[in-house]
Amino acid sequence: MFDGKDVTAVGQILVNSKHDLTTRFRALFTLRNLGGPEAINWISRTFEDESALLKHELAYCLGQMQDERAIPVLETVLKDTSQEPMVRHEAGEALGAIGNLKVLDLLKQYSEDPVIEVAETCQLAVRLLEWQQGGGREEGADGNPYSSVDPAPPAPRKSVPELRVQLLDESLSLFERYRAMFALRNLGTEEAVLALGDGLQCSSALFRHEIGYVLGQIQHEASIPQLQAALEKEDESAMVRHECAEALGSIGKDACLEILQRYREDQERVVKESCVVALDMLEYENSSQFQYADGLLRLQGET
Repeated sequence: MFDGKDVTAVGQILVNSKHDLTTRFRALFTLRNLGGPEAINWISRTFEDESALLKHELAYCLGQMQDERAIPVLETVLKDTSQEPMVRHEAGEALGAIGNLKVLDLLKQYSEDPVIEVAETCQLAVRLLEWQQGGGREEGADGNPYSSVDPAPPAPRKSVPELRVQLLDESLSLFERYRAMFALRNLGTEEAVLALGDGLQCSSALFRHEIGYVLGQIQHEASIPQLQAALEKEDESAMVRHECAEALGSIGKDACLEILQRYREDQERVVKESCVVALDMLEYENSSQFQYADGLLRLQGET
C-alpha cells in the first residue's frame, strides 16, 4: 500500500532537476499510476522545467490519467505560447483524452493556432470529442491491446492494404488517417508494421510523430530500419526524431542500442534526451525489473 507521504516523496524527485532525467521519468510514470489530486499537483508543478521532453511527457501522463482535475493546468499550457510546440501539442491532445466537452470551445479556438502541430492536434481532439458525443461506438473495430487513451478510435476492421491506403491518403482528414493508424497498430502483424512505417514519409510532422509512437507500442523489430532512418535524418522535425528514438528504446534489440548510443549526444536537446531515456527503457526491456514505473520501489530501497 502507499500513502500521501509516498506521493510526496515521488513528487519531490520529479520536480528536482538535480536528479537525472531517467530517474525523473520513472517518478513521473509512478505518479501517473498512483493517480489522485496530489499526483496531479506534483506533475502540474513540473511544467516550469527547462526540458521540453519532460514537459511533453507530463502532459501525456495527465491525459492518460483522464482526471478532470488536470484540465486547468493543461488549458494553461496550451494557451502559453512561450511553451515549446511539442509541449502545447501534447496538452491539447491530453485535453481530448480526458474527454470532457467543456474544453470543446477552447480546442476549436486553438484549431486555428499558427503553430501547425498545435492546430492539427486540436483539430483531432475536437473530432474525437464530437465522435464520442455522437455515441462513440462502431461495429467491427479491433480492441486496443495497449490500454492507452488514443487521439482517435481505430477504423473498422479492413485488410492491411485497405488500411494502408487510408493511412497514406493525404486528401483525407487526419482523423480518418489516424483511425487507420490505430487499426493497423491493433493488428500488430509484420505486414501492418511495415504499412505503418510508410507513414514516416507523409507530409505532416504531427502524423509522422504519431507513427513513431505506435511503432514503439507494437515493439516489432521489422520497424527498426524505418525508425532508424527517421532518427538519422537531420532535417526531420525534432518532435518526430524524439518519438522514433523512444520507439527504438521500447523495441529493445541490440541493433537499437547501437543506434541510440550514436545519437545520445545529438545537437537537438529533445533528441539527445530522448535517446538517454530510450537507453534506460531498453535496459528495462532487457532486464528482470518488475516495472518501469518503479519510483516507490526506489524509495523503499533508499529506506
